[in-house]
Amino acid sequence: MGIKILLADDHRLMREGLRSLLEEQPDFTVVGEADNGKTAVQLAADLKPDIIIMDISMPGLNGIDATQQILSICAKSKIIALSMHTERRTVLEMINAGATGYLLKDCAFEEVVQAVRTVASNSTYLSPKIAEIVIKDYVHRIPKDELSSLSSLTTREREVLQLLSEGKKTKEIADMLRVSVKTAESYRQHIMEKLNIHSIAELTKYAIREGITSL
Repeated sequence: MGIKILLADDHRLMREGLRSLLEEQPDFTVVGEADNGKTAVQLAADLKPDIIIMDISMPGLNGIDATQQILSICAKSKIIALSMHTERRTVLEMINAGATGYLLKDCAFEEVVQAVRTVASNSTYLSPKIAEIVIKDYVHRIPKDELSSLSSLTTREREVLQLLSEGKKTKEIADMLRVSVKTAESYRQHIMEKLNIHSIAELTKYAIREGITSL
């Protein structure tokens, strides 16, 4: 049957380039493309791909949270991050979310093929620079309080945080999540209380710093 691949990246040129190169491999089939995290989750549920090549910075729902949601409904799918991000915290968040591969966007195409084959065989593939970050974390470990504020948020609260930081109004968020305006306001209030942040501007700064959004 070969390896079924889903591409998730908000840059069309990146997706088209990857598709063209991947489909040169006789056993690779690109079954779908997503330009945001929400669509990636929907397509993963529908298409059940073997491998998802996932950008981290995408609108609406970032790659970290999309990874968590996909693996909760498609446990057999494997996710490879393909990103420009090399910040320690972002890398570790993606690995902790369940990604079994992490590539940098400046890697050679041959490395993408190698990563797909490695991850498809139930192994982990990390670019050398990413592997160094993960190994250092294993040796030193992150102090618990370094991730405590972000880890205190639920999956839905993280989603609302990203939408708020991207400039969405409460009613827009309510419509997108199919909840009442009152529920959306409640999410916002809980987020601010948990993070001890009291303005949208500060929430936006926090979301950028934590890799929730790239805006």
